[in-house]
Amino acid sequence: MIEKPRVRFAPSPTGPLHIGGVRTALFNYLFAKKHDGAFILRIEDTDQSRFVAGAEQYIVEALKWCGISYDEGPDKDGGYGPYRQSERKHLYQRYAEELVEKGKAYYAFDTPENLDAHRKNHEAKGKTFIYNWHNRLKLDNSLSLTPEDTQKRLDAGEEHVIRFLSPPDETLRLQDSIRGDIEIDTNTLDDKVLFKSDGMPTYHLANIVDDHLMEISHVIRGEEWLPSLALHCQLYDAFGWKAPEFAHLPLILKPSGNGKLSKRDGEKGGFPVFPLTWKDAPGYRENGYFPEAVVNFLAFLGWNPGTEQELFSLKELVQAFSLARINKSGARFDPNKTVWYNHQYLQAKSDDELAERFRPILVEHVDSLRDEDSDDLMGAARPDRVRHVVSLIKERADFVSEFWELSHYFFIAPTSYNEKAVKKQWKDGTPDILNRLVSFLETIEDFSSNNLESHVKEWIGEQELSFGKVMPPLRLVIVGDMKGPHLFDIMGLIGKKESIQRIQKAVVVLD
Repeated sequence: MIEKPRVRFAPSPTGPLHIGGVRTALFNYLFAKKHDGAFILRIEDTDQSRFVAGAEQYIVEALKWCGISYDEGPDKDGGYGPYRQSERKHLYQRYAEELVEKGKAYYAFDTPENLDAHRKNHEAKGKTFIYNWHNRLKLDNSLSLTPEDTQKRLDAGEEHVIRFLSPPDETLRLQDSIRGDIEIDTNTLDDKVLFKSDGMPTYHLANIVDDHLMEISHVIRGEEWLPSLALHCQLYDAFGWKAPEFAHLPLILKPSGNGKLSKRDGEKGGFPVFPLTWKDAPGYRENGYFPEAVVNFLAFLGWNPGTEQELFSLKELVQAFSLARINKSGARFDPNKTVWYNHQYLQAKSDDELAERFRPILVEHVDSLRDEDSDDLMGAARPDRVRHVVSLIKERADFVSEFWELSHYFFIAPTSYNEKAVKKQWKDGTPDILNRLVSFLETIEDFSSNNLESHVKEWIGEQELSFGKVMPPLRLVIVGDMKGPHLFDIMGLIGKKESIQRIQKAVVVLD
């Protein structure tokens, strides 16, 4: 039984939040809520050289749009703050010094130029330079210096870093909730820098210290951090702290399945990879996706419920989620599946809600056409009519943004006619048939869809005409094309006067 876990999502404000990051946040949120725990947002901004203005606000807004609410964060102090690492930088040096005192870390005075020379020397010999057990006594650090010389250089204010002392000839036996048992030979590890010469910690030290001080019980993060697991576990041991449980999520792969999904894949494939628009990169929100759809398809990138169910509300995801159902292998991103999810959520929305979302789009189009088409276009866009139109066309749509293209003929008469359809449907006798139909339509008082359909079908029979001679040309002149919902629903909605005017206009134009 997992008791009230504390988990965190710790992005760096270096740009927009990738959907892979959103998925990491989502899985942390689901795990926390499943076990009545706390989900924490921590901003890891120790690398000020890569800080991007507006990125933190973007992260917060993206999580809010997705409905992934955090219990603690920069604007929600839960007693473990501050929640920005830049505001915690006074904490880290003493922990780095503690490791030096324990013999678990050491001072290194190597200059960037000297290290670069070592790297180039190794490359010339076909080797890779690694700063660790096999060469550290030959380099410029407190292990190769006497304690007195080391102290003199520190007192003189000489630039230095603090490196972790990775032990040789050991086998680390680590455990990951998703990947199981992992063994690492410490001889392959380098002595990572923990504290930099500019007085700031590296990610590795700050991450461990913050997780410990914030009492993080489970670290659920992306697969790209798996190579850091050995160092992080060693740091917990070096401090004498209990390590959290680790779970490394599988990568989100390109649609081809080869390699990690990137911004360039989105640009090439014409789909978003960010939750919200960032500069020139489109977001799911601005592309018309529902946040519920985004959350739903992200949940299925690397996790499955073990059933055939594909549509889950956020509450249902919380109930169904478990780390045991997360896959080890990468999850292929399918842009078509994301559209499918949005279609499902669109169909589930009420006509009232969809009409409300459609209305601004409709008003924009109506305003641009008002002068040239009709003085009564806004009347055609009244709420009850828009709601009815939405009910007729929504099943053909994946996005609300498609509603105008699917429904414009409900609001404005066609100004052109599909050429291919005209060639096929407009016969020599068509104008005469439609003129006779107009005379008949003028006699119908109840122009509702059902009544209209019944009377027109009866008239077709009485005129000894085939349906093929009447119905396709009638759709063409009403809609301008051979598309749309049930024709009598369209005519019933636009009304008797408008229907007759469209027929008469088409007869003149096409004849």
